[in-house]
Amino acid sequence: MEDKMRIWLTGYRGFELNIFKDDDPKSKIIKNVIKQRLINLAENNELVWVITGGQLGIEQLALSASLELKEDYNIKTAMLLPYEGFGSRWHEKNQQVLSNLKNRVDFCKVTTNNKYQGPYQLKAYQQFVLKHTDKALLVYDPEYPGKPSYDYEAVKNHQNYHAYELELIDFYDLQDAADQA
Repeated sequence: MEDKMRIWLTGYRGFELNIFKDDDPKSKIIKNVIKQRLINLAENNELVWVITGGQLGIEQLALSASLELKEDYNIKTAMLLPYEGFGSRWHEKNQQVLSNLKNRVDFCKVTTNNKYQGPYQLKAYQQFVLKHTDKALLVYDPEYPGKPSYDYEAVKNHQNYHAYELELIDFYDLQDAADQA
């Protein structure tokens, strides 16, 4: 395996974590846990790209954390969106946050140039990301399924045919971080 890595970082949506405001203390804890995992990889010279989507919740926290580490570590960021017009139905404030992140990342593209047509686009997005990354880092706990269960299952299926790493940040990890804060 190469010693440089492209990581797909995803996980729960904000509403699944009961995070509805930017200044929610849970956001800070989650972001710090993500940063620590990325630092560990970067210090071992394994990390080059953090690749994620633009979903509210873990994906946006992951991009924010990655962007904060760019100056001290050789981390590049990519936001891949599953279809054209992603986020266009969100509240204006959330659209603005997405737009700001798009402008700050190193690379931003959609995986299909069509507006949302159906779930097959999300599956195609998963397959595209799996094909173009070496490892998945999911903020996900199999004991508490939610939207990321689809990504988790896609990774598990991908592992049946490809050498692909999976690392989880589960609720025990988050609780440990909260207890130490």
